[in-house]
Amino acid sequence: MIPAQFDYLAPTTVEEALAALGEHGDDAKILAGGQSLLPVLRMRLNAPEVVIDLGKIDSLRGIRDDGDAIVIGAMTQHSVVEHDPLVEEHAELIHKAVEHLADVQIRHRGTFGGALAHADPAGDLGAPALALGAQFVIQGPGGTRTVEADDFFVDLFETAIGEDEILVAVRVPKHTGWGSCYEKFVRVAHQWPIVAVAATVKVENGTIAEARIGLTNMGNTALRARASEQALVGQPATEEGVAAAAALAAEGTNPPSDLNGESAYRKHLATVLVRRAVLNAAGA
Repeated sequence: MIPAQFDYLAPTTVEEALAALGEHGDDAKILAGGQSLLPVLRMRLNAPEVVIDLGKIDSLRGIRDDGDAIVIGAMTQHSVVEHDPLVEEHAELIHKAVEHLADVQIRHRGTFGGALAHADPAGDLGAPALALGAQFVIQGPGGTRTVEADDFFVDLFETAIGEDEILVAVRVPKHTGWGSCYEKFVRVAHQWPIVAVAATVKVENGTIAEARIGLTNMGNTALRARASEQALVGQPATEEGVAAAAALAAEGTNPPSDLNGESAYRKHLATVLVRRAVLNAAGA
């Protein structure tokens, strides 16, 4: 199908984009990579009067070292994130998750911030962002504010970004030396996961000192497997040491039931994938 007619704006600064967003309000949609918005427009599930394209704002691109964290610009393409040495060294979990994200063509067009702002609970980046304790830098008319990952994902396709605000960057605390794994279960290649698990683990002398686990498609938002995280601390990085903690992975979740599987199936699958992911991340 062909989208309904709309006006197209391509600002070159964040300030210009915010001014356009403030002028047009609910009649406007932000275009980042377009991998989510364009299909919606073509199916006429949404018909904005104005599309504000952030693609010409150079300040929103790039990855930099910020001391105890790395900062990823919201308009940085997935392919750039995938191959960046800072990400691979200090946020390996994101590197591994992006490798599983859709296909090469989409990774060259889609953007890191765009995917996170879309907040699809089946998206591949929410769970790693939660597990790594990412911070979301949001800019609006009143200035810039930072939102913790735990507070960023509000509900299905809903985030803490206000209607007059734009996500400008994601700050990811360094987890240098931590093991990591992204386990994604799909029926066919390049599909959204039925369930996926993002795990990063710190091992000291063969014992799990700390574990952080994000769950994909286990509720209306990406979630943390907190019961498993707590149970893993102090356990040996072995099959026996991990199994009991992994069995707690679905606590507090509410996964959907659909053609790909019932809720109970997803809960069981989460326990299996958490066990695999933690063992892989721990090098066991």
